[in-house]
Amino acid sequence: MKRVLAFLALTATALLHSQVPDNLVVEGVPPIPEELRSRVRPYLEFRLAAFQSWHPQRMEMLITTRFADTPQIHSVAKPGGARRQLTFFNEPVAGASYQPRAGNYLVFSQDTGGGEFFQLYRFDPTNAQTTLLTDGKSRNMGAVWADSGNQLAYTSTRRNGKDSDLYVIDPLRPESNRLVSEVRGGGWSVADWSPDELTLLVSNYESINQSHLFLLNLQDGQMKPLTPPGQTGVSWGNAQFSRDGKAVYATSDEGAEFRRVVRVELATGAATVLTPNLKWDVESLKLSPDGKTLAYVANEDGASVLHLWDVESARERSAPTLPLGVLTGLEWHSNGTILGFSLSSAQSPADAWSLDVSNDSLTRWTESETGGLKATQFCLPELIRTNSFDSLPISGFLYRPDPVKFPGPRPVLIMIHGGPESQSRPVFLGRNNFLIDQLGIALLYPNVRGSSGYGKTFLTLDNGRLREDSVKDIGTFLNWLERDPQLDRNRVAVMGGSYGGYMTLASLVHFGSRLRAGIDIVGISSFVTFLENTQDYRRDLRRVEYGDERDPEMRAILSRISPLNQVSRIRTPLLVVQGLNDPRVPVTEAEQMVKAIRAQGGTAWYLMAKDEGHGFAKKKNADFQFLSTLLFLEETLLE
Repeated sequence: MKRVLAFLALTATALLHSQVPDNLVVEGVPPIPEELRSRVRPYLEFRLAAFQSWHPQRMEMLITTRFADTPQIHSVAKPGGARRQLTFFNEPVAGASYQPRAGNYLVFSQDTGGGEFFQLYRFDPTNAQTTLLTDGKSRNMGAVWADSGNQLAYTSTRRNGKDSDLYVIDPLRPESNRLVSEVRGGGWSVADWSPDELTLLVSNYESINQSHLFLLNLQDGQMKPLTPPGQTGVSWGNAQFSRDGKAVYATSDEGAEFRRVVRVELATGAATVLTPNLKWDVESLKLSPDGKTLAYVANEDGASVLHLWDVESARERSAPTLPLGVLTGLEWHSNGTILGFSLSSAQSPADAWSLDVSNDSLTRWTESETGGLKATQFCLPELIRTNSFDSLPISGFLYRPDPVKFPGPRPVLIMIHGGPESQSRPVFLGRNNFLIDQLGIALLYPNVRGSSGYGKTFLTLDNGRLREDSVKDIGTFLNWLERDPQLDRNRVAVMGGSYGGYMTLASLVHFGSRLRAGIDIVGISSFVTFLENTQDYRRDLRRVEYGDERDPEMRAILSRISPLNQVSRIRTPLLVVQGLNDPRVPVTEAEQMVKAIRAQGGTAWYLMAKDEGHGFAKKKNADFQFLSTLLFLEETLLE
């Protein structure tokens, strides 16, 4: 009998190893049944297309989409046209843009192994030749073209690995690369070039509640504040010069709860609010090439609403209603009448779209595959609202399985976003539609305090010493779902990534008796070790949010609330997912949590990818992660 059991164990081990991608370390996960793989397969074949750039002389665009294992650059010559692949790398391409005049080459960004040390490359579509523009080692971000197409400005940490200095380069002459300003901090970025290309508009992000704008004179290197020096508690962003160079358009929450569109006169510094009555955050804006129309997008209860502002009349003009979803990547074509963007909704994967503002015609350029499934049949979210322990209104999105197909109270998986200054929004769920459609699991996406989109006060309600108040919000959502007869209060699990991973672990600490399972993806297990080991360029930015671990009093608080130091209270099975090259939440955060759970006899499945960073970006790894998640939920939540 012992020989038979040993043989079966060896067989299972061999089967699992044959299924595991080469760079994935797997511990505690049983072999994936082929029947499950077959059932899930269509849900693993979803694709998306992200709009990247317009060709300046032709009505065609660049997109990123995946046809193999990673997203690559493609060109699309017309709406519904073939996606012609331009790059064929093993690593994902993060973004790309055409040279803005002739469009005879493009510049793209890429890292290695998910490490987020992005490099800039020039790519020639005529011969597929790629030229490295940066140093190949540091973190290089936010490339912005000058209107002439002869210069590109960006930030880089190459000087000391910590500060995001400002650089300018002619991509056709890599040797022209030059440092134009040394700065302190990792939150600097280039916003825009002045029309005469003598000045850079730059931003210094200190926290989601505080950022500043500056004008950098490229002739003498002088940095002049555009926003009030020393101003605190105000966020400035999305800045862009007017076409005559006399003013700057931006978003700001100065004197308000929400970020509004403002125009700042450079001669006087006077700021005029263009959207005083809008009670939602403006999340992006773009001025047309002729300077006549300002397009901006408001985040209204999580959904994107497009607005158009007529600059000459200083009035809002009519704009078409877009499908309910989230709009990103707003960019004008050089003809001044066509807007390009990506749009994702619960019933459509992200695809590239355009809007002709001269006649309000909306055109879908790509229609990404959904594994042969009809995306229009996927579940729509229900916006739920409740009040937390201190009467604070909080909300979330609930996706309910078909009650005819799955009668009776349904198990619930609470999906907590990261950030923490992020927001759960009604976007395409991808693989997670399988949980709803085939397993009958209801998905709840909460927006706890600290989430963006609900005003700047709401953003601060989890900062520093208030950290565990956001965990209490999860308790409020547990109370809410227990009152819903269509949901099963005895079958609830929690899942989250990054900060959401911390929230998952903290929920297991505080509400373990009410939860069947937890899935921690690249999550923080100890705030102290996280702050000590995260990359240098982001450490100070995170201290603003979480607190400074160098302060003895704050260190004691961070230690007390860290799940690693409360691990004895976790008795719920746990799945931990981590990338070895994660620059944000180091792999040690996962390793120490798994070790601590197992040391007390608990259950901890572990997936670690050697070729990934802050989450799994490569399809083969992401597929295995999802299949492992399904096995874990079947053994815990669905039993």
